[in-house]
Amino acid sequence: MVAALLVTAALVPTVDPVTPGVVLAAVVVLLPFAGIARRTAATLGGPLLLAALSVGAVNLVFGESGPLTAFGLAVRLLAIALPGVLVAATSNPTELTDALVQRLKVPERPAMGVLAALRLIPLLADQWRTLTLARRARGLEAGCNPLTAATIFTGKAFALLVRSIRTGTLLATAMDARAFGTGPRTHARESTWRRSDTGLLIGTVLLVAAAHGISLALGTWTPLFV
Repeated sequence: MVAALLVTAALVPTVDPVTPGVVLAAVVVLLPFAGIARRTAATLGGPLLLAALSVGAVNLVFGESGPLTAFGLAVRLLAIALPGVLVAATSNPTELTDALVQRLKVPERPAMGVLAALRLIPLLADQWRTLTLARRARGLEAGCNPLTAATIFTGKAFALLVRSIRTGTLLATAMDARAFGTGPRTHARESTWRRSDTGLLIGTVLLVAAAHGISLALGTWTPLFV
């Protein structure tokens, strides 16, 4: 997670395509070693690619900086978002919470909130499927009509939002009843820091430094605010 934050902090100030392109290429090369199935990687990467294409197209059509900047913004979005997605997809929620509290000294109350949020992601996916099946059972099919599809999607999104609020409220009440976040707690597991963790952080710093260096050497480095 710290490595992903380092990538974000390093790429936000730039808009050229070379700096995030170097980082994105490195992440893509290392992706097979992340332990994620190809189907899962494609499912997670599809929305990111669509978002990047949308950002690039909007800046190309309505922006005033030219196609190079539009392409750079699209690549930057992918380079920033992909490491964060990998963190969420490969991290055990319980181990992540233990590390936040024991290693980064995050207060227990927000750390427990992170744990609860990650645990609820599969539940939200199940609820979305349930909403889809319920509407299909009532004969609400979009067919080839994009307007109907947009209307049905908006309705399902609003229903999921309502369910999420209710679930979050009940969960918060249950956690307060069990005295979560009211004081120091013991830990069933000890979060260990390994040499590989240090190596990951060092490698991340070297990667973003190399990305900026290559961009400066090529003369393409462009700051966000000029």
